[in-house]
Amino acid sequence: MPIDVLMPALSPTMEKGNLAKWLKKEGDAIKSGDVIAEIETDKATMEVEAVDEGVLAKIVVPEGSADVPVNQLIALIAEEGEDVAGITAAAAATPAAPKSEAPATAPKADDVVLRGERPGATPGAVPSAPAPETGGQVGGQGGRIVASPLARRLAKQLGLDLADIAGSGPHGRIIERDVREAEKAGPKPKPAPAATPPAPAAAPAPVAASDESIRKMFEPGSYETVPHDGMRKTIARRLVEAKQTIPHFYLTVDCQLDALLALRGQINKAAPEKDGKPAYKISVNDMIIKALAMALQRVPEANATWTEGAMLRHKHSDVGVAVSIPGGLITPVVRKAEKKTLSVISNEMRDFAARAKNRKLKPEEYTGGSTAVSNLGMFGIKDFAAVINPPHATILAVGAGEQRVVVNDGAPAVATIMSVTLSTDHRAVDGALGAQLLDAFKQLIEAPMGMLV
Repeated sequence: MPIDVLMPALSPTMEKGNLAKWLKKEGDAIKSGDVIAEIETDKATMEVEAVDEGVLAKIVVPEGSADVPVNQLIALIAEEGEDVAGITAAAAATPAAPKSEAPATAPKADDVVLRGERPGATPGAVPSAPAPETGGQVGGQGGRIVASPLARRLAKQLGLDLADIAGSGPHGRIIERDVREAEKAGPKPKPAPAATPPAPAAAPAPVAASDESIRKMFEPGSYETVPHDGMRKTIARRLVEAKQTIPHFYLTVDCQLDALLALRGQINKAAPEKDGKPAYKISVNDMIIKALAMALQRVPEANATWTEGAMLRHKHSDVGVAVSIPGGLITPVVRKAEKKTLSVISNEMRDFAARAKNRKLKPEEYTGGSTAVSNLGMFGIKDFAAVINPPHATILAVGAGEQRVVVNDGAPAVATIMSVTLSTDHRAVDGALGAQLLDAFKQLIEAPMGMLV
């Protein structure tokens, strides 16, 4: 029985992807772990590895195809002893599945594995569905049973039904040991199918102006139509989700930067050289990331994520940082930022920014986290309020440092002032708690030596 290779979900928000390149051609032998294709999403380009062994019998979706829905069949792998020519002919005679505009379900985990993807729980990852009683049975197209070729042959010889055997291999795959144990245990009764509760009625969608009605507002020929790319669609969808589901609350405070700027200059001046260049160059933004991470440790109640069932209190400060890239932005996450030195944070952010522009970040590098920093100071923006990026409960909007007249000890003086605005999810971080967090942040910014000890 040929093995389906399906379009994988490379991130929690992915619904479609572009099949950029096939790295194997029809007729090539495939080993477990071989990279077979490159998939582009709105934010990254990822390599896809095969789990099963065999021969790439048929490429169903050619390279260069855009907007391929998650879970759509993209190729067939022939198992050992199967007729490759027969599979190819059968696939050619079967019409391709139509592309669905609706959000697709998660891919079959046994068909592909993403190179660089961490096993286990990844912050922001799509939760896996509970395993069914029939361990080898996998939902999706045809409910295919996933088993190794040896397990299939052995089950056939012993007269066992693979659907009654629970798999212990990768992603629930049935292997030889499972068949041997099923033989010892003997046949087991099949459970009665559970009644499926009726699906709740969907809430009516808000009515928006149609594209055509909007175009009619403008004179023909007075504008250019630029189609949305995947990143812009994802950003638009998540912004609407954030504003519709998160009750935003805003707090603003001014911070004096003079001590921080002086310390930054000293740290950079003392940087050792590596290959003829300074080993690091600390930015104001690096110090803001560190200050926010430490402030969350001082006010741990604010280091949280709201869920309907419970509040998630995070042990570490995983700080997302908005990075502008062509066509939109992405938010790589500095993990355990409270434990990292300024030089480590600086070099990590430099690496994130470079790979983000080439869309080479891995999903686990830009998902999860409990807060974020959005800095527009380099563009001369004085202050602004940022939109929270779910599942975060806060985001800090950072304005430009500028010289202003302040009062020190009853006398006017000139100081470098930076305005910052904290947006909070009021369900998780209310006004008083947000004020405590901002106060802790302000103390660290104005007395920055506290970030070095």
